[in-house]
Amino acid sequence: MGATYWWMLLGMALVTYIPRMIPLTFLEGKQLPPLVSQILQNIPYAVLGALIFPAILFVQEGNIIFGIIGLIVSFGIALLGGSVMTVVLGTIGVLAIYSLFI
Repeated sequence: MGATYWWMLLGMALVTYIPRMIPLTFLEGKQLPPLVSQILQNIPYAVLGALIFPAILFVQEGNIIFGIIGLIVSFGIALLGGSVMTVVLGTIGVLAIYSLFI
């Protein structure tokens, strides 16, 4: 492994560390306004949706219903107030059970 590899690794570490460090440093001990707090709480669901939605239509070739069932289940669990991990694991569980009956 050459020096270029290590410089690139250090650069990637800094690029991911700095955006995490700045809010912790400047917002420590401060209360965010309720609107900002609510928006920040919804970010994991928005990111999850943006990452997963394009794959819904192509999750199982020739069987679009598989993706639609996953979509409906994930929306349902999220609307009931489940955490991101609950949404993901619940959807995986339902689709695993559904795949047994296909």
